[in-house]
Amino acid sequence: MKLVVFALITGFLTGFIFGLLKLPIPAPGAFSGIVGIFGIYAGYRAFEWIIVLFQR
Repeated sequence: MKLVVFALITGFLTGFIFGLLKLPIPAPGAFSGIVGIFGIYAGYRAFEWIIVLFQR
C-alpha cells in the first residue's frame, strides 16, 4: 500500500509541475493509458509464467 501512495504522490507532483510550467500533460488519454498499463502488467506476468514453465 505504501508503494501505491508513493506512486500517487509522485504522479500528482509531476502533473502539478507540468501544469505550473505550462507543459502538455505527460500521459496518454485516460482509456489508452489504462489499456497500456494493463498491457505492461500482462506482458510482465506472461514473462514470469514462461520462465517458470521452461525451468521445470
